[in-house]
Amino acid sequence: MRDNFNPHQISFLDSLKNRRVIERERERVMLRHVYNDIISIENLLVSWQEFLRGKRKRKDVAKFSVNLMDNILSLHDDLANQAYIHGGYEAFKINDPKPRDIHKASVRDRLLHHAIYRKIYPLFDKTFIADSFSCRLNKGTHKAINRFRSLAYKASNNNTKTCWILKCDIRKFFANIDHNILINILRERIEDENVLWLLLQIISSFSTERKIGVGLPLGNLTSQLFVNIYMDKFDQFIKHKIKVKHYIRYCDYFVILSDNRKYLEEMILPIKNFLSSELKLELHPNKIFIKPLASGADFLGWVNFPDHRILRTATKRKMMRNIAKNREKTETIQSYLGLMGWGNTKKLRNKIIRIVATYLMLN
Repeated sequence: MRDNFNPHQISFLDSLKNRRVIERERERVMLRHVYNDIISIENLLVSWQEFLRGKRKRKDVAKFSVNLMDNILSLHDDLANQAYIHGGYEAFKINDPKPRDIHKASVRDRLLHHAIYRKIYPLFDKTFIADSFSCRLNKGTHKAINRFRSLAYKASNNNTKTCWILKCDIRKFFANIDHNILINILRERIEDENVLWLLLQIISSFSTERKIGVGLPLGNLTSQLFVNIYMDKFDQFIKHKIKVKHYIRYCDYFVILSDNRKYLEEMILPIKNFLSSELKLELHPNKIFIKPLASGADFLGWVNFPDHRILRTATKRKMMRNIAKNREKTETIQSYLGLMGWGNTKKLRNKIIRIVATYLMLN
């Protein structure tokens, strides 16, 4: 293939390759010296202010605040001497909308999670693909939904062809993250043994009840970063190995768009094999779908069509229940009205406005 290029093309490709090598090496150098930045008292204090938002009235946070400087200095000393040991977790369940097991670390440990995240996230984030949207600054659900629409136009050649959607979900994602694989991925990027030691303390602090050395807690801020680092291997495989053009991932599920249904069918096996062999993950067998966009593609709470999108029925029902309970809370109503501005929801918006107006008249 290279013999078909002219010399100017070869020169450009070589320079691009060298630039990537230089950038990757620069990132590794930055990570060599980040440990002292993570554990510095200044970073711990700034991290505390960020961690504190919305939590001031919680008992465990208030208790930690009473002797704040003593607690921060103690944490700093333990980290500086590598005497730090991550504590246990408080387990509880939430329904959002399906039941989820949440594990909450101590305030001391969660403060450290913030301190780590502040320094390491920016170094990794710029290496992730553009179409990974979960738990990243300037990304999120709204941008993912708009990107979905943009890719649908491209895959369908501006709605002149049938756009097919392959949608997949990874089975028990957080519970099946393999610690050894995650550490090895981190070793590829981080040379500083102190940073690796610290990250290992956090990763190894949690395992599922059935498997030792497997699983990340949903409640940790660091888990959000770890899963993106873990799944970046998959993203790179999708984009650069099997060269998928139209792909979006949001945490543990992803979509591929194409005007060729057979192409999407052929993608499933290599995807399954890579996830299994490289990451020890499994596609949920009941959550693999291929369907035309014209029939409605469920993505991030919205059912998407070629020229419009509507709220998923389950999302709509949950929203109406919350509005019924919180009709007097202006911020809740405004939040939902803002959400509906991202789709075709005129009738629903008017219905909510009537409900709230009736409530205010009667009270």
